[in-house]
Amino acid sequence: MNRKRQFTRLLALLFVLLALFGVPGTQSTLSIAAAQTSTPGVYWPTAGWRISTPEAQGMNSHSLEQMLDAVKQQKLNLHSLLVIRHGYIVSETYFPSYKQDTKHEIYSCTKSIIATLIGIALDQQRIDSLDHPVVSYFPERTFENLDAAKKAMTLENLLTMTSGLDWQEGDPEYIGMYRSRDWVNYVMDKPMKAEPGSQFNYCSGCSHILSAIIQKATGTKTSDFAARYLFEPLGISDVAWETDLKGVDLGGWGVQITPRDMAKLGYLYLRHGIWDGKQLVRAQWVETATRSHTATDSNLDYGYQWWIVPSLEGYAALGRFGQTILVIPKLDLIVVTTAQVENHDAIFELIGQYVVPAVLTP
Repeated sequence: MNRKRQFTRLLALLFVLLALFGVPGTQSTLSIAAAQTSTPGVYWPTAGWRISTPEAQGMNSHSLEQMLDAVKQQKLNLHSLLVIRHGYIVSETYFPSYKQDTKHEIYSCTKSIIATLIGIALDQQRIDSLDHPVVSYFPERTFENLDAAKKAMTLENLLTMTSGLDWQEGDPEYIGMYRSRDWVNYVMDKPMKAEPGSQFNYCSGCSHILSAIIQKATGTKTSDFAARYLFEPLGISDVAWETDLKGVDLGGWGVQITPRDMAKLGYLYLRHGIWDGKQLVRAQWVETATRSHTATDSNLDYGYQWWIVPSLEGYAALGRFGQTILVIPKLDLIVVTTAQVENHDAIFELIGQYVVPAVLTP
């Protein structure tokens, strides 16, 4: 009889455990609720982001609702808007006809991916130094206007948009690249208008040269290097990446991923380059890439292919027409947008007026 009672008690305990934690390979209602309202803490959204109420993550839901009302009132042409606090999605909206799994062209947010890959290549000693001259990566090529200044141009100059090349950012230059059969030469044939490192000149072509250097240094396509050392560890699998006619993956734009996957890049940087116990890119790179290296002609500064946003005490990957991955470290906050708007002014205003004030003081 004692054995029978023990067996009955063990069986009852087993049912309690199954009710609380679910059968292996499934998720019970209780565990789902726990995931949605758990207290702040680090986890890794490799398999997917967890959802929470704003209040559970120390944010005011009313302020976030006002943000969405403002989007409608201002008729902002946003495609998606995500707010993530402590690693939990507290607000996620997709506007017709965009959905959670819709890949979006992220335009110049691609540059921040390129910067991350440069950091990883440095960690792996495939790139020896940011002081390495750019032209030395292309000994088989002949570049026009090759003077002492161009020979002195380094990887760091490309990263900080201080190459000195006479590049005119805008549609005419983009069209010129697309009409060119060789994008690397199109950029590197430009004459020098300044000494490298002396002045900021935003240059999407320079980011493309960085992609070409990644392919040179690693012996594989930039997209393949990214898949193995960045995207796969982050759980990003649905990626489209445009290439030039020579097969070089575009560095200045060209990546298409979902907004949730955009947020993973921000989360990697928010967590100092660590993902699920592994240092994907060293913390020193994250710190260096996201601090100001040069002033610009706007109220933003520039790091290593990341914009510094002093007014919000954060940094951002910014793409044309309102693509945004904004990280505010002191608030443990990420904001992602995809859009078709003229510039980022209205998006920054939304964040400053509604998202930041939504963070409740302890």
